[in-house]
Amino acid sequence: QLQLVESGGGLVQPGGSLRLSCAASGFTLDYYAIGWFRQAPGKEREGVSCISSSGGSTNYADSVKGRFTISRDNAKNTVYLQMNSLKPDDTGVYYCAAVRFTGVQAMCITAMYRYWGQGTQVTVSS
Repeated sequence: QLQLVESGGGLVQPGGSLRLSCAASGFTLDYYAIGWFRQAPGKEREGVSCISSSGGSTNYADSVKGRFTISRDNAKNTVYLQMNSLKPDDTGVYYCAAVRFTGVQAMCITAMYRYWGQGTQVTVSS
């Protein structure tokens, strides 16, 4: 059974860091593009960062550029999101998602992604 499991969320003070992990089971990530999305209370789910199947292309929302870094380790079947200089506006449930797609360009289009994890809560507050 194809499954994605996020981990690494928690409560952090503004300016702090967290590293989220997205571990895949039941399939290998080699041919899958991966995205990180988040949803804050009362807001729509938005794309945060996405990475192509090869890892050669990445995409970031303007609000996180320069602070977040997405990476993947296909040998470990895991994708990471390193989040630095966190702000209260980064608070939300973070989801990873996958789609079988080997295109060169990373794309953070929510409707494109087929498989979703259960989410991990990130709270940035003093």
